[in-house]
Amino acid sequence: MSDDGAAAEVERVQNAMRALRDARGFVLPHRGLLAAALPELHAAYATMYRELTLEQGRMDPLQRECVWLAILAACDEPVGTHHVALFREHGGTDALAGAVFRQTGWAMGAEAHGFLPRGWAPLFPGLDPVRAYLDGAAALNDPAVLPDSTARLLRLAVQAARDKRWALRAELLGAYEGGLDEHLMAEAISLIIWPRGVNPFVRAADTWLEVLRGGGVSPSPVFAAWAEASGQGPLELVPGAAAPHRG
Repeated sequence: MSDDGAAAEVERVQNAMRALRDARGFVLPHRGLLAAALPELHAAYATMYRELTLEQGRMDPLQRECVWLAILAACDEPVGTHHVALFREHGGTDALAGAVFRQTGWAMGAEAHGFLPRGWAPLFPGLDPVRAYLDGAAALNDPAVLPDSTARLLRLAVQAARDKRWALRAELLGAYEGGLDEHLMAEAISLIIWPRGVNPFVRAADTWLEVLRGGGVSPSPVFAAWAEASGQGPLELVPGAAAPHRG
């Protein structure tokens, strides 16, 4: 690279870092790494970050930040304190935060109920573990502080982020029973892509698909169309067979 080209690259990185600082007031170091070494990925990253964390979707701002607090706490993830600032900015109180963390803690303990059908179902024939888990969550919450819809959304996101498929299935069944908007459900679960990555989101979507195809819920036409589409699932490799063309 010529001296002029190197100077232009240095200026590009400096401008990118300056723009980030001016826009947000801080710059996490991975943004600088992407800007310096992978500028095309940096641009794509910025677009996805904006859509997932900044742009207003169907959730109202405070509801969205409640879900974010739950995800970060459930993942033991201290990075993301700007979501605490946004929670406060949109009216979040200590009482509301306490309700969020209480629901998060209950969601994190869901596997105590998930153990029953796996290990002791014959010993507790009169106990429905899904109903027990959902009823417990409701009993722990004061809807005057934390609306039921927000509590359900944050628990959905927690189960997706923690990759707990039994508990996520229970929450999905409860969400449909409670008439929760599917688009809000999808938006809440999609937030896990940022702190947890795409693969847990893939498995969450697969669990949702199983629920839709199980016939116990009544999806909207759009989500029914998703469930009815064929060919969804991982690539199946047959030993000795040629790999499929991906052109």
